[in-house]
Amino acid sequence: MSAIEASASRNARLSWRTPALWILVAIYLALVVAYAWKPTPLAQALAAIGIASALGHAVWTYGWKNALALFAICLVVTFAMENLGSTSGWMFGHYHFVVGGGLPHVGVIPIIVGPLWFGMGYFAWMVAGTLLGGADRHLNRRLNVVVLPLVAAFVMTQWDLVMDAPESTISGAWIWHDGGAYFGVPLTNYFGWLLTSWLFYQLFAIYLAKRPDARPARDDRALRLAAILFYVCSGLTHLTPWLSGQSGEAADGAGQIWRVQDLRATTVMVMLLTMFFTAMLAALRLATDDRPRPS
Repeated sequence: MSAIEASASRNARLSWRTPALWILVAIYLALVVAYAWKPTPLAQALAAIGIASALGHAVWTYGWKNALALFAICLVVTFAMENLGSTSGWMFGHYHFVVGGGLPHVGVIPIIVGPLWFGMGYFAWMVAGTLLGGADRHLNRRLNVVVLPLVAAFVMTQWDLVMDAPESTISGAWIWHDGGAYFGVPLTNYFGWLLTSWLFYQLFAIYLAKRPDARPARDDRALRLAAILFYVCSGLTHLTPWLSGQSGEAADGAGQIWRVQDLRATTVMVMLLTMFFTAMLAALRLATDDRPRPS
């Protein structure tokens, strides 16, 4: 086979693989929106696929060695902070996990928690980088090493702001022992999320800045768009129970009773004004990016 024929054959394979991959992504994200809001075996499987997708995206973007380094940084920081928070109540408040209780633990934290931080944390990092015009591509600039982790921490904490109230009351995936002002969630929890997110993002940035080979090797609109979609669909899943008219009552760890319909409606409102708005801005920034499009 000549070089021209080999090239044509390779391009033909790629021409159908890309649409096929996007179809699989669309099916997965539709399932996330429809079913990920409630702790079930299906939701747990979807979470596992999301984590694997984040790691695969990181490998495709940064290479195996650097992707595994980012994964390790995230796990070390988050397990340390989660154990500190759960045992002492510092920053996050006194809480314990119900979900994943039958899994192996790292300290007092189910082993799945660290990878969940990475899964959403990585996509939030990519969203923040897109918002800042590709700051993750230019970590040789000192300002980006400082600003990108801060913005990414807020993008990440928006996810927690959206999910914590329904997950800790209606779903009972984790419980705050003393309740809290925001539908049973202590407000200090969100400062804990900001701090934890910032810590591993700052370490991300320092690590990547010191490794010239860690700049995104494959950085195109499709990869960034996929990250934005994975991020926003984890928020859009809360539309499903609200649209279904779920009602009733739910109690927090302190015994405070909350109306389910109020929880669902507030969650949707917060999601639209945070995660959805952030994703929309990132998508608009991506659409107006004047970088050359790959041929």
